[in-house]
Amino acid sequence: MVAKIVIGKKLRGALHYNEHKVIEGTAELILASGFAGDIEQMNFNQKLQRFENLLMLNPKVKTNTLHISLNFDAAEKLSDQTLQRIAIAYMDKIGFADQPFIAYRHHDAAHDHIHLVTTNVQMDGKPIDLHNIGCIRSENARKEIESEFNLVKAQSKQYKPEPALKPVDLSKALYGHLPTKRAISNTVNAVINSYQFSSLPELNAVLKQFNVIADRGSEDTEMFRMGGLVYCLLDDQGNKVGVPIKSSSLYTKPTLQWLEAQFAKHHANKMVHKSALKATIDKVITASPRDRVDFVNALKKQGVAVVFRNNEQGQAYGITFIDHVHKTVFNGSSLGKAYTAKAVLSQFGRQESLQKTLCPLSISIQNRSAIAKTKDEAVLLQPDNLFPELHPKLLETLLKGEQEYSGGMPKKKRKKKRTLKI
Repeated sequence: MVAKIVIGKKLRGALHYNEHKVIEGTAELILASGFAGDIEQMNFNQKLQRFENLLMLNPKVKTNTLHISLNFDAAEKLSDQTLQRIAIAYMDKIGFADQPFIAYRHHDAAHDHIHLVTTNVQMDGKPIDLHNIGCIRSENARKEIESEFNLVKAQSKQYKPEPALKPVDLSKALYGHLPTKRAISNTVNAVINSYQFSSLPELNAVLKQFNVIADRGSEDTEMFRMGGLVYCLLDDQGNKVGVPIKSSSLYTKPTLQWLEAQFAKHHANKMVHKSALKATIDKVITASPRDRVDFVNALKKQGVAVVFRNNEQGQAYGITFIDHVHKTVFNGSSLGKAYTAKAVLSQFGRQESLQKTLCPLSISIQNRSAIAKTKDEAVLLQPDNLFPELHPKLLETLLKGEQEYSGGMPKKKRKKKRTLKI
């Protein structure tokens, strides 16, 4: 199980996102704790009012919303009753047992996952401390619940993470079955509420996974100069299709100005998972992927998407890693020099070259480094030294020796007899 907590200031937005999923038929309400009356008969405003009654007890608390998603392994098929018990246990373990919350089961991904909406403002008006709630309380709760409910552990090799969001169905969005604005709004809201990104290109790296892009326009346009932003649908080739939607017209208003205010906060939050992502990439590189496709597929199995940025000539000049497990986005250069596009691609070229050169002896780059324990040994393992017949200087020496001794074994010189003069 993977738990993701988004802390914010817009409870209405978190509730609105889930309620719209219910209307579309891609989610269902499975639990409401702390609500009087029949929750099934309540409309959106009645549900919201329950939370706002608490928020009004302490208007000074601006960060008052928790939007939590609990994601389970793709192989696990859990019943509503099991998910209800997990939701109650999780909220209890993180200190929110007495807070009202709503649990929604979503059906828009290949794996089971639920969303929980609640507030940290208590009945006495005091807020629940949210410091390190994700790193400490949530992590401990996750491990305990995995054990109690016999779930696939998130840190195990068997865990197969899947993005908790599916790409927009263009056939429905473009032909009226699903309004373009709603399709874009659902995707954008889900991404900005779940993923940690620190730049517009990083946000777009995630959005493109779901057929959406945030577009500022060309640098010479009025929209770019004024800081405008629109969202567009993308086809399978990455081309913009349909009618662009202004960011200010979406319900949560994810404008460029608002996004830029989130970048610094997201940058600090995602640093917690930086080392884990590097370790995953290192593991894949150590396994010696044959080429770019092999590298991308290997990381995909670990829940990490790889996006190469290419110039007009088709050459990669940048790389972005999207960790769907921890919902973080990192530009390769921000992870270190070893994770840039140039450094990653050089691994494939170097190995292919060595494999071709050293094929007769079946010596790969890993075996060479393992054999060469000293500097002198490393010199001996160079291709020229492994194949002396190809070394020009050595060949010249051998030919010279052949000419010098072409007459066979050299004859011994006979000593001259000396005569003694009397």
